[in-house]
Amino acid sequence: PSFDPNSFSDGIGSVEYAMLRDDPRVPLRNKVLKGLYPPGSTVKPMHCMAFLRAGIDPNETISCGGGRRIGNRFFNCWSNHGTVDMAKAIYQSCDSYFYHFAQQIGFDKVAAMARELGLGQEFKLPVISQFYGTVPNPDWKFNKFGREWEPFDTVNASIGQGYYLTSPLQLAVMATRLATGRHVEPRLTMNTKPKGFDQVEFPDEQVQFVRQAMSDVVNGPGTAGRGRLPFPDIQMAGKTGTAQVVSLSVSNGKTGPWKYRDHGLFVFFAPVDKPRYAGAVVIEHGGGSGAAYPIARDVMTFMFDPAKGMEALRGFEKQWGGTAQQRLDQRYAAYAAERGAEVTPSPRRDEDVFDRVEAEARLAAEQTQEIGQEFVAPRDDAGAANAPSTDALTPVTERGAQE
Repeated sequence: PSFDPNSFSDGIGSVEYAMLRDDPRVPLRNKVLKGLYPPGSTVKPMHCMAFLRAGIDPNETISCGGGRRIGNRFFNCWSNHGTVDMAKAIYQSCDSYFYHFAQQIGFDKVAAMARELGLGQEFKLPVISQFYGTVPNPDWKFNKFGREWEPFDTVNASIGQGYYLTSPLQLAVMATRLATGRHVEPRLTMNTKPKGFDQVEFPDEQVQFVRQAMSDVVNGPGTAGRGRLPFPDIQMAGKTGTAQVVSLSVSNGKTGPWKYRDHGLFVFFAPVDKPRYAGAVVIEHGGGSGAAYPIARDVMTFMFDPAKGMEALRGFEKQWGGTAQQRLDQRYAAYAAERGAEVTPSPRRDEDVFDRVEAEARLAAEQTQEIGQEFVAPRDDAGAANAPSTDALTPVTERGAQE
C-alpha cells in the first residue's frame, strides 16, 4: 500500500489515521481484492478466445469505418481501422470488430470464457473477504434488474464496459491463464512448491495466436509500443485498456477533476516465448492506458535486471520529490500542520477500521455499476500523453498510443 502498514500494528496515531481515512484515493482499501473496475479493452484477447471456440475464422475480416451499425443504431469505434481481422482487432484494439462478433455468437459464450479465465471468480486465499465483481449476461441482468438484455448491453460488454466489473487480481489471473494455457490459481505462500495446474481446454494453436497478437500490442504495430522492454532478447506481451467512469457529457476522461478521469489498465506477461511472469496494472483515474503500461514495463525491467530497474526508480523519485517514505512524511507534516488539532481519535479496534473500509468498498462497487445502464461511447485514448516521462531512463521506441 501507499502507507506503512506497521503503523497499525504499532498503534496508529490519530493524525495519521485521519490523513489516510480522509484521502480521496482511499489507500486503506485493499484494491487488489476489493477494487472493482470495468476492465475495458484488456478483455479483448480473452473475448477472441471465445470467438475462436465458437468457430470464428481468425482470418475473417470486417470493415471498420469508425463504428458499426447494429439494428437501427450506430455505435462508434475509437478510430477508423479499415479492414480488420482478429489479430489486428487485438493489437489495434478495434471496437467495431468486437461489436460485430459478440453480437454474432451471443454474449453468453463470451461470459463463459471470461469465467473460465478467472473473471467473476473468488479465489481460495487466506483473506477475510474479496469481491468477485460481475461478468454480465442476459440471465444476470434479468435477475438483477428485471430487464431484458439489449443489443447495446452486448456492445458495452464486448469492449469491457457496461456492467462488467473486475478486480486487479482477476485481471492478473486472466493474463496468466492466457499466457500459460493453464488454470493457474493465485497463492500467497511461497514455502511450498505449487502442484501442477490443469490444462485449459484450448487448442494450442489458438493460445499461440492470441499470445502473438498480444506481443504485437507491444512489439509490433500495436497500442503500447512505449511498453517495450529495454532488452534485445526479452519481450513483453500485453493488452491496453481504458475504462470510462462517467459519461462524455461530464468529462472527456483525460482532464478535469481526478475522480472523473478514466482508469488506465494493462495486462501483460513476459517473456513472450516462455512466460515466467504475468500481471495487471490498474491506475485509478489515470486518464487512460498510457498511464499503465509504462509501469508494467518498469516492473518487468526490474524482474529481469534489478539494477536497471532501480536506476529507473531513482530517476522517478527525483521527479516525484523523494522516496515513498519521504513523500508520505511530507504529506503527514502538511496534514498535521493544517488539521492536526481537529482530528478525531483513531479507532481502538482494528475491526472498526476493517468494517468501515469494507462498507465503503461495497458502496463504491454499486456506484461503479450504475454507468452500465447506458451505452458507453469509446474513448479516443491518446495514452502516451498521460504516460510518465521515462524515455530518458528506459529508452524505447514510441509507437501508437491509443487504447
